[in-house]
Amino acid sequence: QAQLVESGGGLVQAGGSLRLSCAASGNIFRILTMGWYRQAPGKQRELVAVITSGGSTNYADSGKGRFTISRDNAKNTVYLQMNSLKPEDTAVYYCNGKLAGMEYWGQGTQVTVSS
Repeated sequence: QAQLVESGGGLVQAGGSLRLSCAASGNIFRILTMGWYRQAPGKQRELVAVITSGGSTNYADSGKGRFTISRDNAKNTVYLQMNSLKPEDTAVYYCNGKLAGMEYWGQGTQVTVSS
């Protein structure tokens, strides 16, 4: 079992940066594939970035070159560094953990980018 709690969202001007954090409880974090998803009003939830237990990463085209996902297994935490933010990045950002068909979600953190 794992519980995920996001933090770090907020209001930022276009061009600014935010770092989201997702802290996991439980003792399986290090073997979870972790990801960040987002959902804007009226839109479907979409993948932003993913990092495997081995540290391999993958990004949606929307965040390539601007977003960086990382993890600290000692702290049971995954991060999303977001730079050069755009108004279209405005959404609720969710942390996700996957393992062998099981899936865990955080409650989400709001990111608002003003123009």
